[in-house]
This record gives sequence, structure tokens and C-alpha cells, in this order.
Amino acid sequence: MKRAVTRTNKKANDEMRAEYDFSRGERGKHHRAMQSGYTVTIRRADGTTTIKEVKTPKGAVVLAPDVQEFFPDAEAVNTTLRSLIRLVPNKRRVNLKKQKA
Repeated sequence: MKRAVTRTNKKANDEMRAEYDFSRGERGKHHRAMQSGYTVTIRRADGTTTIKEVKTPKGAVVLAPDVQEFFPDAEAVNTTLRSLIRLVPNKRRVNLKKQKA
């Protein structure tokens, strides 16, 4: 039997509760570990276990949530970045390519 999905008003739940204490929190604490990959263990009801290694593809870029709102997919990001690249002077582009090599 499936559980009923209840949807709440996001704005009503947007406020942080007073009992949460993030004063000792560390931003990006697990970022590097996630970028290098991680392991997912799936345990099924029949007793079998599946282990999956998840690696971040080379060249993958993670967008901040506020930026993701404007770009629904990779094509939208690439189109926008290509239009910005055209604004960079040719001389600057050549210097950047030499630095990478």
C-alpha cells in the first residue's frame, strides 16, 4: 500500500525552526568526498544486496540551486555559456587556451 503524498505550502515551511543550531556547521564539509565518488548499498527485502559505485563524470559542474532555477537542462547551460564566450575578446581566448596546454 502506498502512502498518500501530502503537499504543503513551501512558503509556510520556509522558516528555520528555533531549535535547530547550525552555529558549528561547516559549509561544503562533504563536497570533496562527493566529487571523488561514493558507494551506494541497496538491501532488498529478499536478502540480496547490491553495491553501486557512483563517480562524478569528468568535467561535471554542479550548479547552485538558485542558478538551477534558470537552466532546466545541460543544453540551456551550454547555449548560455557559448553566447558569453563570444563576448570574450579573441586575444583573451588564445591566452586562456595556452594556459591550459
